[in-house]
Order: sequence, then structure tokens, then C-alpha cells
Amino acid sequence: MLNLIRKSWGRVRSSQVRGLLSNRPLVVLQSDDWGRVGVRDQEGYEILRASGISLGEQPYDFYTLETAEDVIALRDLLKRHRDSTGRPACLVMNFVTANLNFGEMDVASKAAGENGSPISLRPLTAGLPGKWSRPGLFEAYRQGMTDGVFHPALHGLTHFCWQAVDAELANRGPRALLLRTFWKAETPYIHWRMPWVGFEYAAPGLRRERFLAAETQAALIQRAAETFAQLFFRAPISACAPGYRANEDTRASWFRCGVRVVQNGPDQAMPPHMDESGMLSVYRTVEFEPSQRELPVEEYLRFAEDSFARGWPVVISVHAINFHSTLKDFRGPTLRTLDLLLSALEARHSDLLYVHDGDLYEIMTQGRFTGERGPVSVTITQSDRLGSRFAGAR
Repeated sequence: MLNLIRKSWGRVRSSQVRGLLSNRPLVVLQSDDWGRVGVRDQEGYEILRASGISLGEQPYDFYTLETAEDVIALRDLLKRHRDSTGRPACLVMNFVTANLNFGEMDVASKAAGENGSPISLRPLTAGLPGKWSRPGLFEAYRQGMTDGVFHPALHGLTHFCWQAVDAELANRGPRALLLRTFWKAETPYIHWRMPWVGFEYAAPGLRRERFLAAETQAALIQRAAETFAQLFFRAPISACAPGYRANEDTRASWFRCGVRVVQNGPDQAMPPHMDESGMLSVYRTVEFEPSQRELPVEEYLRFAEDSFARGWPVVISVHAINFHSTLKDFRGPTLRTLDLLLSALEARHSDLLYVHDGDLYEIMTQGRFTGERGPVSVTITQSDRLGSRFAGAR
């Protein structure tokens, strides 16, 4: 079965796939990095500074972890926005399902941790690691899902490449020392400062990234999917690889775990399309990242209208950092601008539909999805041209 899926992926070329176009304006919100810890609030920030780490140069120096209050504020905003069927806006939340288990790791000993590695992981099903505390966070996630404004999806088991970090620890050089400095502050890493940690399925090399072996990826994805199912009582239908680094082995493993929607980054903008194995590829068309760069609402609208004009869904990318508030208030400005953007889209399009990845899969395969008041029909046409590439808002 696995070989069949790989062969199917190998046969698919962009000249062969057919783009799927919609007659209704569809809006999807996709968001990465939920559940992934960063700098441990003010205490962790000060520990890192006392260790000689100069912080504050870039936004991800202030990446922490969402609080229950952050999640509730986002939930309340999404509930206020309704589409033409009365359905609320919905955020696809891509979860990292485990964090470094700081409380148990003996980073000096290769005998510690799992499989001979000094790295030990704590799944979200067991709570947060070490001194990390977020009262009410998991309840806030689940309430938003019950309210229909959050839709969980799979990001990975970790965000970094386990093998790349293992290799640096084994070398016992300056990079290993830096990792240990961060881990003593219960912070896994800050990626822009140490890109050599890679992304989960891809280890950085001298000339180009090297994807992990198919069997290794399969084990990581299986473990992540099992934890996801324990957390949310369902298998993941949608997935986005950390750093958008995925290959056909990644997709084959996702498929085996029940994933049917592949989220892709904005650098290769295309309409949704199905591959021969039955997976829907979706591409982000608008980068909405106020923590990185604030743009006027009109700029986001311009890219959204470009997508609508092509018959593409507007797929808005907004990472979890934009809703964090403990080290720096990213949440307030993000919610204000998002409120304006969604209000403008609703005012311009009386037939607007807010959908999540599961809905999008139903639409593209069945021509309908289940709305607030029953089935909603959407006419889908196929195009031999994937459309000219365009750059989303950055």
C-alpha cells in the first residue's frame, strides 16, 4: 500500500493536475505551532539573558506559548464573525503534539532519554513540561472546538529535527552548549538563532536539506497522530509539515494515518488540486502575520480579491505567535486587524463562506459541505491551468 501511494505521488506533475475552482468565495484560516512551548515567559527570558543570550532582536525572541486568555479572546472574536449561512469563522489549528521533557532530560548522558538519545519528550496528553504552566489552556482549546471556531489539525510530534539535534549533542561543540543553555531555561530553541536544528522531517545539510528516511518519518508521524487522536478523539484529516518541509514519503505516511488535506506554504501559490491517491493539496494565499510585519487591511484585501477572482479559496496564514501576550502583546494588534479584515470580507461578499480544511475536502470531492442550517452546495469546476503564480501578502 505504501509503495502504491509513493508511486501515485511520483506520477503527479504540475502539468497533469487540474486546479479546482469554486463559484463561491471561500475563506480558510490556517495557523501553525499550537501547543509548542518557546521562551518560558519572563522567568525564562531573564534566565537566558543572564546566561549571555541577547534577546529582543526579532519577534520570535518573544515566542512563548498561548495562554487560556489568548485562546478565549481569539475564540470570542471568531464567534462574532458569521458567513452567509450564519456559520462562524473557523481557525485550523495545527498542533505540535509533544514538547521537550525538560524536567527529566539528562542532556549530558547518552544513556538518558529515548532510543539512546538524550532527548526526552512529553506529549500534550501528559500536560506541559517542567515548570511550564497554562491553567485552563486545554479546556479553552476544546471549548473553541465545541463552539465550531477551532478545527484541530496535525503539525508534527516536534517542530525541530530530532536527528539534527542529536548529532549536535553528540559533537559536544558550541552548538551543544547553546542547546543546553536554552534547555536549562526550559526553552527548546529559537529557530532563527539556530537554524541547524532543522525542521521535523528535514535535516539541514551543507548544500541542501536532507529528508529523513521514509521509515523514520512514518514512525514520527504515527506517534504524532496517535497523540493527536488521544487529545481530540479523532484522527487528523489535515496536516502541515513544520517549515512546510514535506516530501512524498511524508505525504504517504500522512495518508496512512487518515490525512486527506495537505497544507502548503504561500511560496508556490496554486488553486487546490487532488492527487491520484485522493489527497487535496491546499496553498496559502495571504500571509497575515502582524507580529512580523503589519500591513494595512487594504493590502490583505487586495490579495484576497485576487484569489476570489481566480476562483481560489482565500487561505489565510496566521501563526500562533500572533496571539501570544505574555512577553509581548502580539494578541491585541492581531485581533484588531483580523476583526477589520473579516468584517471587510463579509461586507464585500454577501455569499461568503467560512470553511475549515475538512469542509474544503468535502466541497472539492462532493460539491457540498454541512453548514449551520444543513448542506450547502458549492459548484466546483476544473481547470487545466493551475494559474499564474502570485505572491501573497508578506
